[in-house]
Amino acid sequence: MPDNDRAVGAVLGSAVGDALGAPFEFGLPGVFRERFPDGVGELCGGGGWDPGEATDDTQMAVLLGESLLERGGLDLPDVFDRFRRWAAADPKDIGLQTEQVLLGGDPWDTAAALHFQVNGRAAGNGSLMRASTSAVYFATRDRAETMDAARRIAALTHGDGAAWEGTAILHELVRVALLGEDPLAAVPATLAEVAPAHRERWATALAPDWHPDDATEFNGAVWPCLGSAVWALRTTTSFEEALAAAVDLGGDTDTVAAVTGTLAGTLYGPEAIPSRWTSPLHVPLPGFAGRVLRAPDLRDLAEALVSGR
Repeated sequence: MPDNDRAVGAVLGSAVGDALGAPFEFGLPGVFRERFPDGVGELCGGGGWDPGEATDDTQMAVLLGESLLERGGLDLPDVFDRFRRWAAADPKDIGLQTEQVLLGGDPWDTAAALHFQVNGRAAGNGSLMRASTSAVYFATRDRAETMDAARRIAALTHGDGAAWEGTAILHELVRVALLGEDPLAAVPATLAEVAPAHRERWATALAPDWHPDDATEFNGAVWPCLGSAVWALRTTTSFEEALAAAVDLGGDTDTVAAVTGTLAGTLYGPEAIPSRWTSPLHVPLPGFAGRVLRAPDLRDLAEALVSGR
């Protein structure tokens, strides 16, 4: 059975990474280390974010997790409706592609596909950033079921199969880690389950010798985002080091750090997440009666998700 503590680590780790990275978004590589030369970062706020404030990454993860619990499983129209209600409430940040899909007026089951048809680009990392809660929920299932659920959730807002497969990979690596096994060692077997049309490109981004400098796209794209998170996990030895490495890459720092935090939190557990990061953490939910979740609420959510109630 999945480990409850590790499940808390996944959800809390993702939120902490999001809030840690938010003030540095679109900055250059090395800005985090310049601000915190000893490598011990703070949830410092900036760029329109209060210290400890989580962004759309965590907000959408919470809405997804609450839907899974309240609906007793994956109810895609309900998830889409919650996302749309949130998007319509003018959150501080929302991905352009996600906003167009959610507020374009098309039905839940065609909106992303129609957007992709028109734009031809939909491989952003927006389905990765919100996956901590669904990865925990589906960790009690087998590899095929958790990866299938990830694809279906990703397809609500992302019409490109590359985003579906990336989210499926993240789901499976979390499932493996929640069982107490090594997620990095599980990468080859996970890649074997990726749709053939996307397998080679994902194998490149997740190869042991891949480095974020090898990326051919901005890390707001799904491949370098997940590749960077796996790289950060592979090249460090603690939760804090992994998140510092992720944020220091620059670019889409909140999402790269959120995905890194999901993996590192699952691997190291919640006890590895410092209280100086969890204490100021808060997650506003625009469109939902002014609700604001804090670290204990995220812990409760994670425990409910892993137990399925």
